[in-house]
Amino acid sequence: MPASLLLVDDDRDLLKLLSMRLTAAGYRVTAVESAEAALAQLAQARPQLVVSDVRLPGRDGLALFDEIHARHPALPVILLTAHGTIPDAVEATARGVFGYLTKPFDGKELLDKIAQALAVAAPAGASDEPDDAWRRDIVSHSNRMAELLAEARLVARSDASVLISGDSGTGKELLAAAIHRASPRRNRPFVAVNCAAIPEALLESELFGHVRGAFTGALAQHDGLCVAADGGTLFLDEIGDMPPALQAKLLRVLQERSVRPVGATQTVPVDLRILSATHRDLDAAMAQGQFREDLYYRLNVVSLRLPTLAERREDIPLLANHFMAALARKYGKRLNGFAPDAMKALAGAPWPGNVRQLHNVVEQVCALAATPLVPLSLVQRALRVPGMEVLSLAAARERFERDYLVGLLKLTDGNVADAARLAERNRTEFYRLLQKHGLTPGAFRGEGPVADERQG
Repeated sequence: MPASLLLVDDDRDLLKLLSMRLTAAGYRVTAVESAEAALAQLAQARPQLVVSDVRLPGRDGLALFDEIHARHPALPVILLTAHGTIPDAVEATARGVFGYLTKPFDGKELLDKIAQALAVAAPAGASDEPDDAWRRDIVSHSNRMAELLAEARLVARSDASVLISGDSGTGKELLAAAIHRASPRRNRPFVAVNCAAIPEALLESELFGHVRGAFTGALAQHDGLCVAADGGTLFLDEIGDMPPALQAKLLRVLQERSVRPVGATQTVPVDLRILSATHRDLDAAMAQGQFREDLYYRLNVVSLRLPTLAERREDIPLLANHFMAALARKYGKRLNGFAPDAMKALAGAPWPGNVRQLHNVVEQVCALAATPLVPLSLVQRALRVPGMEVLSLAAARERFERDYLVGLLKLTDGNVADAARLAERNRTEFYRLLQKHGLTPGAFRGEGPVADERQG
């Protein structure tokens, strides 16, 4: 796919000329005439590069750059500037703009600058795999995830430690594995360990290894996961649950690039990159003395946050159908998809367990489905939602209004004056509501609490 560019300039003739030139050079170009139009376009689809004039009507190009940098810090911006705005452009370069060109500029100069920016944004040769193979397990077409993945691929090229945060079930290990596949270490091991799943007494040995006889049951030497990941990537999931004593030893590994197995007197050199993840608030954990501040800054060189599934609802149908295709093969079933009301229920569910919960729900309905099209009832059962009729908003209001009037008439033993007073409506309006719903006050006499008291 050719790279996508967003071009911003209020000079229509220049905008048309630049669009033609860049399209002829093989780029996909979207051209707009104002900063506001550029931001609206960015909300719909994220380009790989923005080229903007500095002088724009309303919000200028520098203000546009600040907005883009705040929302999409990994998105490169090139500014086009007249001589009078060169100092502003230089200042913007210091703040993070990729570069600027002074008008009038040579066409080849612009193409060279664009090529440089794109090379930085998505380095050529970052992976030997096809363009999207590095993130093959992450299914998404949301703008929020596109921005996150662009940042992940950019940081993958470096050896910086990355801290991935996000709620349980959002796919932190999938993102870590994707970063590894996009990195220069991709041909070396990717080793993942869940720090919360291994008892504290065993975690040190699992990470750093042990020598024979180091403790009861240590019948043979064990190298440990740090050595197993040598040359590659070690992913420490739920790092926030690592015991404080092990945090100090992990910090030493990061500082000295060597590990000392339990019971050993010599260290073993290791070359590895650390990726870590947590669903905990590490700032709060540090404040409470539960997590070392020095280790936090070693691990959190770059931070990436995975959105919840509720924050990327546009991905729910895509993910549900993706999981169904894989699970249908697993169970040997011919499934064609979800009924419209079933998909609507999936799209509207709260998903506290995020993508993992969605996968579990789809697996359950696939296992139980007796028809090619999964019905609403199966989805509701998997979601543990009581069966309910899906109504339009108008129909739901009608039903509520009728039930409300019935409740008032029962409460007042069919006394219209009392019921109207409780509803804060005059009697004429209240009678009109009763006629609308075909309710007769006399039918409720003897049913309310007043009648019950009389009978008692």
